[in-house]
Amino acid sequence: MVQGQSGLLVLLLLNTPGSLMKKTGYILFVCGISIFVLILVYYGIDDVFKALRLAGYGLFLVAASHVAPLLLDSIAWRLLFLGEKKPGYLLLMRARWIGESINSLLPAAQVGGDIVRARMLAVRGYPVAEAGASVFVEITLALVTQLVFALVGIALLLYLGQKTMIKEAAFAVAGLSFFAVLFILVQKRGFWGKFLDFMSVIVSRDRIEGLAMDARAMDRAISMLYSHKRTILFSCFWRLAGWFSGALEVWIALYFMGAGMNVADVVLLESLGQVVRGVAFLVPGAFGIQEGGFVILGSLVGLTPEIALGMSLAKRFRELLLGIPGLIMWQIDEGRLVIGKNAGS
Repeated sequence: MVQGQSGLLVLLLLNTPGSLMKKTGYILFVCGISIFVLILVYYGIDDVFKALRLAGYGLFLVAASHVAPLLLDSIAWRLLFLGEKKPGYLLLMRARWIGESINSLLPAAQVGGDIVRARMLAVRGYPVAEAGASVFVEITLALVTQLVFALVGIALLLYLGQKTMIKEAAFAVAGLSFFAVLFILVQKRGFWGKFLDFMSVIVSRDRIEGLAMDARAMDRAISMLYSHKRTILFSCFWRLAGWFSGALEVWIALYFMGAGMNVADVVLLESLGQVVRGVAFLVPGAFGIQEGGFVILGSLVGLTPEIALGMSLAKRFRELLLGIPGLIMWQIDEGRLVIGKNAGS
C-alpha cells in the first residue's frame, strides 16, 4: 500500500494539526529571524562580518567537515534496519542531507526533515513500518546521546572552573531528559495506534481508516527495535560519535578566525550549543536562539561576541552551502515521483 504513500508522513500531516503546526512554524520563524537580526545589530554587523571574512576559504572546510557527522549518523541509522534488506549508506546519507536541509532552511520546526527522510525510504520500496520505526527510534537515540554529550559539556564547565552556567545547563538537560523519558514511554505503549485513535476524534474516521494497519505495524516495529538492546547500544555509540565529530567544524571556524581553541573548549561549545538548539527545537533553524547561545557560551571560553557570532554564521554558511542543493535534490526526487505516478496511471 505504501509503496504509494508513507504512513508516517500521512499520519503526521493530516490537515487539521498540520495547518496549525505550519502556522506556528511561520510565527516562530519570524520571531527567530527578528532576534537574529537584533543580535547582529546590537554587536555590530560590520564587526561580526569582519570576523567571518577572516575565515575565508576556511568556511568551505567547515562545510566539508560536516561529512563526518553525516556518515556517522547514517551508520547509526542503518543499524536500526533489522531485516535482510538494508538501505545503502549513500541513500541514508542522502536522506539525512535532505532532511537536515529542510530542518535548517524551511519553517518546519526542525521535524519536517525527519518526516521526509522516512518517506524517501518508503517510496523506494522499504516497508513503511520499518522505515518509520527506524526514523522514530533514531530520533529518540539522537536525543538520548545528545543528553550524554551535554553532560560532557557540563563536566567541561566544571573542569574549566566555569560555574556560572552550571545551573542553567543542568536545568536544560533535565528538561530534555524529561522529554526523552516521556518519548520512550509513549513509544513502548503503542504511540501510533493511540495517536490514530486520537486523530479519529477530530478527523473523519473514513480518512484515516486505511492507516490503521500501518500504525499498528509501526508500533510493533518500534517495540521490536527496542528489544534488540545490543543493536540499540551500537547505534547509540555511532550517534554519540557523530555528536563529537560536530566539534570539528567549530574548531575549523575558530582556527581560521584567528581564535584557535583547545579540544575541551570546542567540545564544550558544540555540546552546550547543541543543547541550546535542542531546547529551541520548535523554532525553525533555531534562528536567533543559536546566536544568543553562542555569545553566552563563547564568553565562558574567552571569545568576544563578534567571534562567537562569526562562528555561528560559519555554521549558517555551512547550512546554506549544503542546504540549498539539498532542497533542490528533494524537489527533483519529488518531481520524479510525480512523473512516475503519472506514467503508471
